[in-house]
Amino acid sequence: MQLIDLERQYEIYKQEIDSAIFGVVQKANFIMGQEVATLESELSHFVGVKHSITCASGTDALLLALLAYGVKEGDEIITTPFSFIAAAETIAFLKAVPVFVDIDPKTYNLDPSRIQEVITGKTRGIIAVDIFGQCADYDALHSIARHYNLFVIEDGAQSFGAEYKGRKACSLGHISCTSFFPAKPLGCFGDGGAVFTDDDGFAQVMRSIRLHGKGLHKYDHACVGVNSRLDTIQAAVLLVKLKYFPQEVEDRQKKADYYTQRLSSCCVTPHIDASNRSVFAQYVIQAQRRDELQEYLKQKQVPTAVYYPKPLHLQTALRKYGYKQGDFPVTEKLCEHVLALPMHPFLTTEEQDLVIAAVQEFTRKTV
Repeated sequence: MQLIDLERQYEIYKQEIDSAIFGVVQKANFIMGQEVATLESELSHFVGVKHSITCASGTDALLLALLAYGVKEGDEIITTPFSFIAAAETIAFLKAVPVFVDIDPKTYNLDPSRIQEVITGKTRGIIAVDIFGQCADYDALHSIARHYNLFVIEDGAQSFGAEYKGRKACSLGHISCTSFFPAKPLGCFGDGGAVFTDDDGFAQVMRSIRLHGKGLHKYDHACVGVNSRLDTIQAAVLLVKLKYFPQEVEDRQKKADYYTQRLSSCCVTPHIDASNRSVFAQYVIQAQRRDELQEYLKQKQVPTAVYYPKPLHLQTALRKYGYKQGDFPVTEKLCEHVLALPMHPFLTTEEQDLVIAAVQEFTRKTV
């Protein structure tokens, strides 16, 4: 059993994926080949936005979004302390200031009720991270943003395929971003990402930035940009996987429901708002004796992971912003109790039953 079984997925789609990769190799069009344009068109259709711009990673997607807004040194960007470092990292990389706000104790997403108290004259925008596959409360976030003239960037690295009030993840920010890292709900065979927007101007700017600031001609550079292109081979892999992705989303939901029905009596299972549909990038429980449970599951050959053991406001790289232990109690408590169980579309009932039985056994022994 694996936490995320990419080998099993590959075996199922092997013939089509191999053929798609070989097709790119035969044409030797490895950079910005036709498959990239085709993928961008299909991603736009899937998400329901005008523009999809692929890039080299989910982190670069965030960077492109911030660069499109002209974020500069001293600007303040509000984000969550309970996430992978990418959002805070890209803010800091541009010498802007990540301003953390604690999270909702049920959804683990950014808590909109806490945002207004940290807004200052330097605040430019909000980056909301759709944690573990569930979208943040974008209606509330946009209401605040309109009042204070802020932008909203959706970090949908974990939520591609999810829904919020009938709208697809990655259509919910002024600019939205996702990652195609192999372990994501829709993953390629390396690093990859994309940005999404309905704004024609932002789309043009981000397409230029990802290609060294390319202007109308090959060696005419309209702005200082970066090199952040999605390889054609990765686009070819994603085109195959995207065909089967809606069914994978359905299967993830079934696996999550099965876990929840059987584990809710012995641990805290994921809370999904009624207006949301999670894609369950991870299935994360809370356990009072998390580290002991993790060791017990390891002995039972059940793989697990902790997302995340150390909150962002306490990371060494971000220490200069002056945060300390106790600043965000909801986040800090979760970091001590969350545990991710095996979750992917190809889990068998027998595998899930083994996981469930082990968690239940530990609970009975430790009550």
